[in-house]
Amino acid sequence: MYSHTETELKDQEGMDSNLPAQTFTIGEVAKMIGSKIRTIRYYDEIGLVKSTSHTEGKHRLYTMEDIWRLELTATLRYLDFGIEDISQLLSGSLSVDKALDWQMESLSIQVNALTHMISILQQAKQQQGDSMRYLYDLVQAKASNVEKRKQFIAEKVAATELFDGVPLEWQDPMLYFFNKCIVQQEKTTPKQIAAWNELQEIINDPQFIKDVKNTGFASSTKELQPRYDADTWIKKLDLFYVQLTQAVEKKKSADSPEVQAIIEETLSLYANTEETFYNEDFLKSYLDRAEQTRTPLIERIDRLCAIMSPQLNLLAEANLVFIQNLQRKLELDNQTSEQPKS
Repeated sequence: MYSHTETELKDQEGMDSNLPAQTFTIGEVAKMIGSKIRTIRYYDEIGLVKSTSHTEGKHRLYTMEDIWRLELTATLRYLDFGIEDISQLLSGSLSVDKALDWQMESLSIQVNALTHMISILQQAKQQQGDSMRYLYDLVQAKASNVEKRKQFIAEKVAATELFDGVPLEWQDPMLYFFNKCIVQQEKTTPKQIAAWNELQEIINDPQFIKDVKNTGFASSTKELQPRYDADTWIKKLDLFYVQLTQAVEKKKSADSPEVQAIIEETLSLYANTEETFYNEDFLKSYLDRAEQTRTPLIERIDRLCAIMSPQLNLLAEANLVFIQNLQRKLELDNQTSEQPKS
């Protein structure tokens, strides 16, 4: 890796600001930072680190600041940061402390998964006789299958009275994405199994159930019923799930127009027949509810679900971007309303 880049960047900042910035071709940059051209080109194409300018022949040109961002990106990728987290870090929409906390939590999941696998291998090695058969049986016994997950969630919902007062036909819609992406997963990797194990620990925590109830999670059905019946609601959510899956397969980012349109359609289900989605009262109500979900346990659940499902990961990231856009819209609307009329 090109170790002098940051120093050169600082030196350049001290030079005459009127001088044109020195630029480098993509090939030169690749050699400087020890990367591949196609990797740098990919980061440009997805908008992670774009070149500052181009030649007349449309070839990318990078400044020292661009190169520093590329080196930082390479460092973060080495530490297993995801592309979306890096994008939010570089844009400033995600704080460094929060990103570091999330990444340490994610790596701790990987450590647990690796420890789990080592334990299985050690037990299989110590087994006399058919070690391969024992290895297979042990993995199957430790894996959390769909039926086990369904039973756990059903028992927890009943024990905590999470849906107290909610009609039976509305209970499945309330957990639609969680059931679709987490509970009904047919195959799980060791990392996902470790995430599920921690999910169970948090769901068993009385404070988590209290946090969920405080968000008005169950009462949201009262807003849905005037507009849709439960069957229609499920069909619409299933369509959104298919669209999210396609977006994941196409590697769409959380702030892409396609994904933001999916989120807008999803959230618009919460508006009843008498209000538009961008009604000021509705937006304030929705943002208040979103703020209530930002407890440490709920945020940790979101991160664990993101580990288990690319769709939920994209959904959570896109929802955050959308909320930030809604907040800006409300601020602009308030500023406009406060201006004196001529």
